Amino acid sequence: MLIATDTHVYVHSSYSAAPKALYEDGGIQRIARRGDAAVIALKGGDLVVIDPGGTRRMATGVPEEVAALLALSTDPLNLLIGVDDGAFVYRLQGDGPAERVESFDALACRSDWYTPWGGPPAVRAFAASMDGWVYADIHVGSIMRSPDEGETWEPVTPDLHVDVHEVATSPVDAGRLYANTADAVFISDDRGTTWVHRPDGLSARYGRAIATHPADRDVVLASVSNGPGGGDARLYRTEDAGMTWAHVADGFPASCEKNIDTYQVAFTPDGTAWAAVGSTLYSGRDGGAEWDAVWEAPDAIRMLTA
Repeated sequence: MLIATDTHVYVHSSYSAAPKALYEDGGIQRIARRGDAAVIALKGGDLVVIDPGGTRRMATGVPEEVAALLALSTDPLNLLIGVDDGAFVYRLQGDGPAERVESFDALACRSDWYTPWGGPPAVRAFAASMDGWVYADIHVGSIMRSPDEGETWEPVTPDLHVDVHEVATSPVDAGRLYANTADAVFISDDRGTTWVHRPDGLSARYGRAIATHPADRDVVLASVSNGPGGGDARLYRTEDAGMTWAHVADGFPASCEKNIDTYQVAFTPDGTAWAAVGSTLYSGRDGGAEWDAVWEAPDAIRMLTA
């Protein structure tokens, strides 16, 4: 698993007692992982790839701030890059530079995308299924989907709240899709063609992070709070795809002042759950039912990726 602050990226595995520094030159915007490779997007448009063969740095040519990063493969390198200023998607292959994905630019629904404060929209997060489908959530503008690893795009059906904060797929069910939104959690069993709203049992409806268990499509972790500024932020767990929710408080903070944000909840392939609150890293057993604080980072943890 990769753990990122604003200045450092750490790697943590079951073989190490504590996370170890992997990259420490600052300017970190987003991280991604694929197999043994770590991909780090930096301010200014550069990209760092760290794998068993060494470390290499390259210029992407992307002028906007990187908001989302997905590693489709690392040998050869094939990345999707989502940006914050205008909600564009770039593809970077090989040594680059990155190129704007024209089919994403051409989406007719782009004219409906917005932000509550009037600025340009953003691609907030990516998710990929095991069979090549890719999803991009737009802040604010619902979810776009691609059946061919980002070559062509279309919107999912509009039966969910348009203010999506994170999208997640199931590693064991290619059709299952989760979205945590400003109106809680929505679930789809057909890649976003139809949706079911699952807010009942949550203390609030303003959702941020969401993560799915690697071996059970119905076990999910989701965070909610009172709103964009946080307030009574809580982590919830479901074993039945959101039909019921249990408040996570066994070894985990029952309530947090700030949001448990997008990218701050994850599952590793062995089924261990992880969450970041401030600079504290928590580890969850039994699919996230029981938790322990396991590490204090020097600075606030911004992102986790498994």
